[in-house]
Amino acid sequence: MPEANILLVDDNPKYLQDALPFYGYNVTTVTDGEQALKLLAKSDKNFDLILLDVMMKKINGWDTLKNIRKNIHTKYIPVIMVTAVNEEQKMVSGLKIGADDYIVKPFILPNLLARIEALLRRSSWQQKQNIQTQNNHITEKVSHQLTGREKEVLALAAKGANNKEIAEKLVLREVTVKTHLNSIFKKLNVKNRTQAVLLALQTNLTD
Repeated sequence: MPEANILLVDDNPKYLQDALPFYGYNVTTVTDGEQALKLLAKSDKNFDLILLDVMMKKINGWDTLKNIRKNIHTKYIPVIMVTAVNEEQKMVSGLKIGADDYIVKPFILPNLLARIEALLRRSSWQQKQNIQTQNNHITEKVSHQLTGREKEVLALAAKGANNKEIAEKLVLREVTVKTHLNSIFKKLNVKNRTQAVLLALQTNLTD
């Protein structure tokens, strides 16, 4: 997945620092966990994935991971642990702490690239699912709030009909259409017709 922003946390980063950009990734490098946590604490830094070495000075990879998962702004960033310690028990512990995957040094680059791509795809899919779930909740909530007539007015507004056209279509007075629209704005918590239509389209409310 090109253009993904990867944070590489490794006290010997040169190989991956040089290799990953060749495959289209934007790589930011720090050499220990303390630097990583300081960087992640900055609100202007957004990363799609973290490659986290286990054996580092100051703060090791496991403790760094614990802090990443405690922070509400970073807890959902996918993390691949990079380790030379091929001990199954430690790997299991890492997964319990919150690692999404791990790879053991020395590794073959295509293997790591495949793991990165898989995690980024999964993360992107989950984000889309979360957005869809939120939209479904909004749709269900708003759908119960709007009356049948208000839904009809909103559906016609979404198709580009003006107040006069809506009134003619639904056999209403224009002032009644305005009343319905004002009620819709209030219930949807929007300020105008455009915002109401956009919200209705985003949440499939007019389907």
